[in-house]
Amino acid sequence: MDDFLNIVVSIWNEGVFGINFNNIVIGIFILLIFVFFRSLFSKVVVSRLKAFASRSKTKIDDEVLEAFSDPIRFIPIVLGVYISTAYIDLNPSLELFAANLNKSLITIQIFWFMYKLIDPLSFFMHKYEELLTSDLVDWGIKLLKFFIFFIGAAAVLETWGIKVGPILAGLGLLSVAIALGAQDLFKNLISGILILLEKRFKNGDWIKVDNIVEGTVERIGFRSTLVRRFDSSPIMVPNFNFAENAVTNFSNMRNRRIYWTIGLEYRTTHEQLKNIRDKIESYITSNSSFVKGTEEATFVRIDKFSDSSIDLLVYCFAATKKWGEWLEIKENLAYEIKQIVETEKAGFAFPSTSIYYENSPN
Repeated sequence: MDDFLNIVVSIWNEGVFGINFNNIVIGIFILLIFVFFRSLFSKVVVSRLKAFASRSKTKIDDEVLEAFSDPIRFIPIVLGVYISTAYIDLNPSLELFAANLNKSLITIQIFWFMYKLIDPLSFFMHKYEELLTSDLVDWGIKLLKFFIFFIGAAAVLETWGIKVGPILAGLGLLSVAIALGAQDLFKNLISGILILLEKRFKNGDWIKVDNIVEGTVERIGFRSTLVRRFDSSPIMVPNFNFAENAVTNFSNMRNRRIYWTIGLEYRTTHEQLKNIRDKIESYITSNSSFVKGTEEATFVRIDKFSDSSIDLLVYCFAATKKWGEWLEIKENLAYEIKQIVETEKAGFAFPSTSIYYENSPN
C-alpha cells in the first residue's frame, strides 16, 4: 500500500508535461472563478456604463453599449486564461503555446468589439440612402463586416505562424478556375450592383418585366431578387433579367392615369353632346380626387365618329398611386358619367349592324 501511495504522489508531483497537478488544479480553479463571475462582471460594468450614457441626450451611446454586451462578457474569459497560464510554471514549448493563445484571445476580443460597433454606427451610412439606396448601403455594411472578420481571422492565423499570403495566392488561382465555370454568378452579381446604383427599383416597389415577372420586390440579393407575385407566390428572379430587359416600375408613377373612350348613340343631339362633355369636364376639374390640368394633361373631348357610336375621349389622372384608391376613383367617375348621360336623356352605344333590303319586283 505504501508503494501505491508513493506512485500516486510521484505522478501527482510529476503531473503532465512537467506540470504538477497542484498547479493544474489551481489554474483551472482560477479560470472557473472568472467564468463563474463573468455574468456578474458584465452586468456591473454594463450597468455603470449605461448609467453614464443615460446622461447624454443621444441614443447612439445606448446602442453601442447594447452591441458591446456580448464582447464585454468575454473579457473575464480572456483575463482568466491569461492569469491561469501566467500562474502555471510552463516549459518553453507550452509557454509559447500559452503566449499565442493569449494573443489570439486578445485579438479576437478587439476585432469582436470592432465588428459589433458597425451596427450602432451604421446610421451614419444610412444618411446616404438617397444617393446610394438603402439596399446598397446594407450591402456595404455587410461587406464591411466581412472585411473586419477576414482581417481578424488573418491576424489570429499570423499569431500561430500561419502565413495568409500563400493561402490567398492559392485562393486566387482557385477563384480563376471557379470564375470560368461561374460566369452566370458574376453576371448576376454585377447586375445586382447596377440595379442598386441606378435605382431601378427598391424593396416594396411594384415592378413588371415583360414575359418574366410582375409583382412586389421583397429582397434584392447578390445573385437574385425575390419578387412576390399578386397571387402571393414568391419567385426568385436572376438579376441579369433586370439588366437585359425593360423594367416597368409602377411605384415610381407620379399619378395613375384614366384613359376611356365612351361611345354615345348617334341619335344624341348637338346640345346633349355638349352638355355631357361639359359636365364630365366640370366634375373632373372640380374634384380633388383628380390631378389639376396644370400639372397633368386632362382632356374631355369628342374624339371621332365610329361605326356605331360618337366617341367621347376621357383622359385624366387620379391623385393617387395606390391601386385600390385608383379603382375607387375610377368607379366614382363611372357612376357620375352614367348619371350625366341619363340626366341628358342620351344613351350609350353598343356595336350594331343594320341590314337594308329591297322588295323584289316580282
